[in-house]
Amino acid sequence: MISLKERLKSILIQNKLLTSEQLEQALAMQKEKGVRLSEILVSAGFVQETALMSAVSSGIGLPVIDLKRLRINKEVMGLIPKEVGKHYLILPLSKIGDTLTLAMANPLDVLAIEHVESLTGYKINPVISSSRDILQALELNPEAVSEDGEMDKLVQEISSGPLEFVNEEKEISLSEQELSLISKQAPVIRVTDAILMEAVRQRASDVLVEPFDKKLRVRLRVDGILQEISAPPFGMHASIISRLKVMSELNIAEHRLPQDGRFSRKIEGREVDFRISVIPTSFGEKAALRVLDTSQATLDIDKLGFSEYCISLLKKAASMPHGMILVCGPTGSGKTTTLYSMLKFVGKPDRNLVTVEDPVEYQLIGVNQVTVHPEIGLTFASALRSILRQDPDVIMIGEIRDFETVDMSIKSALTGHLVLSTLHSTTAAGAIARLVNMGVEPYLINSSLICTVSQRLVRRICPHCREQYVMSRETAEGLKIKPDGELRFFRGKGCQACSKTGYSGRISIAEVLMLTPGIKNLIFNMAQEYVIKKQAVEEGMQTLRQQGMRLAGEGVTTVEEVFRVTAADE
Repeated sequence: MISLKERLKSILIQNKLLTSEQLEQALAMQKEKGVRLSEILVSAGFVQETALMSAVSSGIGLPVIDLKRLRINKEVMGLIPKEVGKHYLILPLSKIGDTLTLAMANPLDVLAIEHVESLTGYKINPVISSSRDILQALELNPEAVSEDGEMDKLVQEISSGPLEFVNEEKEISLSEQELSLISKQAPVIRVTDAILMEAVRQRASDVLVEPFDKKLRVRLRVDGILQEISAPPFGMHASIISRLKVMSELNIAEHRLPQDGRFSRKIEGREVDFRISVIPTSFGEKAALRVLDTSQATLDIDKLGFSEYCISLLKKAASMPHGMILVCGPTGSGKTTTLYSMLKFVGKPDRNLVTVEDPVEYQLIGVNQVTVHPEIGLTFASALRSILRQDPDVIMIGEIRDFETVDMSIKSALTGHLVLSTLHSTTAAGAIARLVNMGVEPYLINSSLICTVSQRLVRRICPHCREQYVMSRETAEGLKIKPDGELRFFRGKGCQACSKTGYSGRISIAEVLMLTPGIKNLIFNMAQEYVIKKQAVEEGMQTLRQQGMRLAGEGVTTVEEVFRVTAADE
């Protein structure tokens, strides 16, 4: 954390609020107690808090705000958890457009500002307030910064109110006009919007609205893990689904067939896209929504979280004039984000970039993006044929699913185009075996493929409750961890800021397999996957497990999380 120490020393001495002897004494007391210098100066009686804030204000050019004279907006206060406010001594005051005014006891605390920016999505305008006033405001308004979201309050309000909803039998027989009318009623709109807002607030990647026997369940996938939130009464199920269909411009009278769509909502000052899939189940229609919050997406190859070694290999591969790069991993492992980041890296005014996706997830300036429509014959392969007549330099294919698509991709790579795509495979070496299984000749793989990348997302340890511990030798042996000195690792105890999970956010890990002469020789001789992987490791490839354990040793994630998402290297 960046303190005010250096600035305070010069500001206070220049303003003659403190003598050199008092400053030395305060610094000694701070070293002994380990608290902020400003707290020491006030508690020791060296400086009045008002004079201290005035001096800091004049020194760094930020205004001082007296919280006692302000009427605190509880809705704005609710943007950050109470635990976070107390930890950093901060208090949200107002929001205008995409800017949030934040009262801070330490306005130079860069970590606090970055944390609130990532938590809320707003730009931060810091002002100075006393720590005592901030803590008092937090205590006087506990409900404003509690962890209970808008969804909890709304469910309680609806459950205790006089509203009545039709039962399951009546829902099925409702006409299209009746469903449309119900979906536009205020309670339905409020509940649906509350679910979407809760998903964005918790940085969820997916939302599931699932009907069961006389019960409705709503779950959010946060940092890759599904967690249940308060759900509205079961009687609202048909109305909520109809509301989502209306927003997505789907057929609200169709209950027997799956439907897919998308819509955008402006939530907390920013545009958020939602992809929706509705399928019929035994107890009604289930809706699954993918949350595409562009403000949370990091489309920068240097900020994906990969090691410097992996990033250097990716940049080298992306700088090739032609060839194919495959990014592999399970659904939700960040493959598309990596492809977009590579597109952004290679995107230049003198290059023609075209993508074929199902569907387009993020709009990229300067990139021609095409959405496939298989129902009318616009598949990946057919779109790729037409794209080749558009004089592209770089082609991104959302996913290789069949031989026709992979055949066109390889031909494109062989005819002078740089091709980026994804493939479902668990390891980088497994991607080569998958291509062979799809019918691609080994000599074509060697001629076209530059590298394969396999990646995963691991959860970060919550910075508020992170603690260090020493793993026992018995546990390390059971996990087959080779001791390298003392087995010191980190974990999260669980706090309000991370909803008691011990984790907050995710980071990518990856293994990059370059097609070296040794690897190409194995491919040509139809070697098995484990032989190719062994050769790549001998040539310097860092595996997913190795990358994960590196982050665990650095205190970024936990050993348990690494073992959850990666397989052993044997």
